[in-house]
Amino acid sequence: MSDVTSGEQIPLPCPACSPDIETVHEVLKPGGHVTVRCLACDHVHKAQLPAETTHQRDVVVSQEDESFTAQVDVPEDEELSVGEEFLLETDEAVLTARITSLETDDGRTEDAHVDDVETIWSRAVGNVAVNVTMHPKDGRHDETESFKLQVPGDYEFTVGATEQFGDEEFTVEGIHVRDDAHGYEHEKLDFDGDMVFAKDISRLLVRDESSTAWSAW
Repeated sequence: MSDVTSGEQIPLPCPACSPDIETVHEVLKPGGHVTVRCLACDHVHKAQLPAETTHQRDVVVSQEDESFTAQVDVPEDEELSVGEEFLLETDEAVLTARITSLETDDGRTEDAHVDDVETIWSRAVGNVAVNVTMHPKDGRHDETESFKLQVPGDYEFTVGATEQFGDEEFTVEGIHVRDDAHGYEHEKLDFDGDMVFAKDISRLLVRDESSTAWSAW
């Protein structure tokens, strides 16, 4: 309850009309001591909001081919689901992670209340490595080149668009979407204008547009 916004309604005791029982208040000014107005008697006063109770849970974060373990504080009433993203603070950095699986006493699941969760499995999505399969300009698929692109997780790749990264120039022809991504109609998108964020991409299928001679090696 510590993070409230102006106009939000919250339950609090009112020193004027209800000191022992909570009534509905409107937040007038957020802060360490919020300014609120009792909707029962219109009394305006300041109040210290109770700190939000949290549960500490282990979280395993995968980042490319490596992984590490940390701890995260989760609100006690939180429902967790695969695909949700959260900020994780470690001694080394603050990063954005996406839930890929939830471990409970009954095994892995996609949805669970924080009370039932033992370990949160996740992957870093602030900066990601996108797998790319590129074939030559002439359309041959028996000679392809595979590589990875390091880009921000929110970088947009669009089918039909031409991209350039260093010496690599290519046109996006298809995008395979990751299992933990939400909001996409299909697992593979290949119509011009289809857009996928880098953090949601399993593999990028592209056609080489560079002026350098083609080599599969």
